[in-house]
Amino acid sequence: MNWSYGMVKALITGGTGFIGSHIARQLVAEGHTVRILHRPNSKLTALDGISFESAIGGLREDDMPTLIKASEGCDWVFHVAAVADYWRADKAEMFEVNVAGTRRVLAAARTAGVKRVVFTSSAAAVGINPDGRPADENTRFNLPPEEFPYGYSKVLAERAVSDAVWRGQEVVTVNPVVVIGPGDLNMISGSFITQIKKLGILVPITSGGIAVSDVRDVARWHILAAGHGRVGERYLVGTANYPYSLWYAMIAEAVGVLRPRFYMPDFLVPIAAWVIDWLRKRGIETPVDAVQTRMGVRKAYFDCRKAWGELGNPQIDMRRSLHDTYTWYSQHGYL
Repeated sequence: MNWSYGMVKALITGGTGFIGSHIARQLVAEGHTVRILHRPNSKLTALDGISFESAIGGLREDDMPTLIKASEGCDWVFHVAAVADYWRADKAEMFEVNVAGTRRVLAAARTAGVKRVVFTSSAAAVGINPDGRPADENTRFNLPPEEFPYGYSKVLAERAVSDAVWRGQEVVTVNPVVVIGPGDLNMISGSFITQIKKLGILVPITSGGIAVSDVRDVARWHILAAGHGRVGERYLVGTANYPYSLWYAMIAEAVGVLRPRFYMPDFLVPIAAWVIDWLRKRGIETPVDAVQTRMGVRKAYFDCRKAWGELGNPQIDMRRSLHDTYTWYSQHGYL
């Protein structure tokens, strides 16, 4: 689809991160003006080579005056900032940023007269069908909040969005699946690739599955949601669903190692999760955390046809995405 929505000025929270920096790059490439909200000590590496305005601030209560000022004069706000690396984060901090921070961004945008907010939620806020059928935007979150706090934090943030829409604010929600691609400085989704590169055939395969997409497509869907998404709607954005057996084989092919062949029986997964949790509480690092391990038996598949139909189809094949991701990690010393 070839959309046109004129020149705009956009504020991006989380613009120094993975998805946010790609949104910034695409907006600048289209000729738009971009303002990035960031802390004074934020690393701006992800934004190298593009022109943008800096707005120093954050999402805390005492940041509200600077958050309102950062929003002033903007047509769009992309609220991408979040604690996504939940396995490294304090749970209270995650809810403060992901839930209370979202309320503040919405309030600041409303005060500043911003035309539209695009909120980056997550497919983790959508339920998973036990029978493996792909879930859609109407599938309710159905996982234990205490076991999946990140997803639950996004559920609560979406409730704040619903309240804002009810008050008349224009907000569109985007729910990305697992996102890979070049530029993942913090290795949010890169563990799949690094594990298989390092361990190859020894990585255990579980019975579940995963939905994935390339960050460049995800960024493009955010911009299209700002220009043409329906107010109050949520859009699951993703490219493909794969059983772990196929996904791991694709990664192994991309990184040039033997594909994993060891299948872990479902009954061992909760035991493995318990052991991983025990080790991590004692400061011993593991390749994945207990939440990721438990998810290994779930077919976390999502139906993204709503976004494809209303915003546009994915443009980047996942084999190309894996190749580009691996190349970027290799060139930047991650492997």
